[in-house]
Amino acid sequence: MTAEHQIPNAPAQRPPAPDRTSPSPQGRGRRRKRPADPSGARRRRRPRSRKKLFLAATAAVIVLAVAAGGAVYLRLSGNINTFDGKGLSHHRPQETPGDAQNILLIGSDSRSGDNAKLGGGKDPVGRSDTTILLHVYADHRHAVGVSIPRDSLVDIPPCLLPDGTWSQTRTNAMFNSAFTLGSTAAGNPACTQNTVEALTGLRVDHTVVVNFAGFAAMTEAVGGVPVCLPKDIHQKDLNPNRPTQGNLVYHKGEQKVSGKAALDYVRLRHGIGDGSDIGRTKRQQAFISSLIGQVKKEGFSPTTLLPLANAATKSLTVDPGLDSAGKLLSFAMSLKNIDLANIQFLTVPWQYSGARIALVHPDADNLWTTLKEDRTLDGKPTAQHTEQKKAGPAPTASTVSGAGITVAVYNGTTTRGLAARAADLLRAQQFTVSGTATASTQNHTTTVIEYGTGLKTQAQTLTALFPHAQLQPIPGNQINLITGQDYANTPTTSPTPVAPAELPSTVTAQARPANRSICSDLSYG
Repeated sequence: MTAEHQIPNAPAQRPPAPDRTSPSPQGRGRRRKRPADPSGARRRRRPRSRKKLFLAATAAVIVLAVAAGGAVYLRLSGNINTFDGKGLSHHRPQETPGDAQNILLIGSDSRSGDNAKLGGGKDPVGRSDTTILLHVYADHRHAVGVSIPRDSLVDIPPCLLPDGTWSQTRTNAMFNSAFTLGSTAAGNPACTQNTVEALTGLRVDHTVVVNFAGFAAMTEAVGGVPVCLPKDIHQKDLNPNRPTQGNLVYHKGEQKVSGKAALDYVRLRHGIGDGSDIGRTKRQQAFISSLIGQVKKEGFSPTTLLPLANAATKSLTVDPGLDSAGKLLSFAMSLKNIDLANIQFLTVPWQYSGARIALVHPDADNLWTTLKEDRTLDGKPTAQHTEQKKAGPAPTASTVSGAGITVAVYNGTTTRGLAARAADLLRAQQFTVSGTATASTQNHTTTVIEYGTGLKTQAQTLTALFPHAQLQPIPGNQINLITGQDYANTPTTSPTPVAPAELPSTVTAQARPANRSICSDLSYG
């Protein structure tokens, strides 16, 4: 799947893009910076390359944040694609309070269209390769991007398929399989968004999908991105099936990459660290940080930003809430004041489970709750949390701490989304939800709490939230909550979340600020 490429003798220098803005009747006589092509031919599109990425998604957001202006607005208007919002779940987490925002950034590695020219397989089905949930704090001065490994084992809730039907819940499935449900070239962004909301209990305000052909064009538009490697990289490191080492691709140390070379860099995994897919996550996070820094370094003039903004929007597919240049620019402008030092990246707490990835509880749940509370990773409150504290706690029917208690949630009715609703309630009270699914029978009139040996006391804690539930002992060592019609008929309440437990140093220590040296902390293993 990996195409070989040889290191160039010298980096190519791209001439600045010509100014093709036509003067308006009112502006007749304005001097152009460069004469237009007399043939009227359109400027030849830059060669594009491949990638692994969402990386572009974050970059696109930052690029657009500084790309406001009349000419840019007009150029962007025809570039934006949206996905159908009908596929979003009917039972979603509560609205993100205050001015905080949760943005889902998805990198699609579909080989369709221009992407096919960048190497790889011929499968036309859109696939998600890299996914990051970016939490922008209410003060709009801080942000945290959480990588969700594509091989993570999660539950995928019902998703809308191309034929208009909804899929069944899939348990213990690979995270990136959500994007492929329906087997279309565009992928299924709504399904990935539903999965992230069910997994985290956080409402996703916006979703942005970037293909890797567009990413390659963006890296070229900024004149390359500074990266660093701990050792020389040869062709065999990109393609382990090669019988020989091959030519030098990247030299050890700092250098700039763009286009295909940038894509190869972010997809590189062999020869560095533990050689795994997740092992390259830190390099991807370092690359995103460097790309954002390069955009800032290039400056915010229209001449610099116009080709970059064009490359970004041409490669974007967004949710219906960002379906116009005006909406997209308004949203992006709200992010422009976040300094590199206040942007952090980390991977959701994880561990290997055979060849796959299992999320570590309760650390992962505490991370999601920390973001829901708009607290920084070190536990400090921001503007939103401070205002909530001044206003006092919201009214609640019951507040209970479920710290240390793990529960599997099943929908025992035909009411769609009931398990996800109960899971949100549990997570808000610090219970660890091991998964959600549909019960084997869906005719439960009363909610049931099943508990294994020695877990009766923990099960009784659940009755504070489900007072009419029946307790039933079962073999094994687990607790199951099976929601009944009584819970479906109960009005939705908004319990006051218990303050999140402090994140352990094993989680916070891996957070990477965007201003960190590009040569440090480049891999797991």
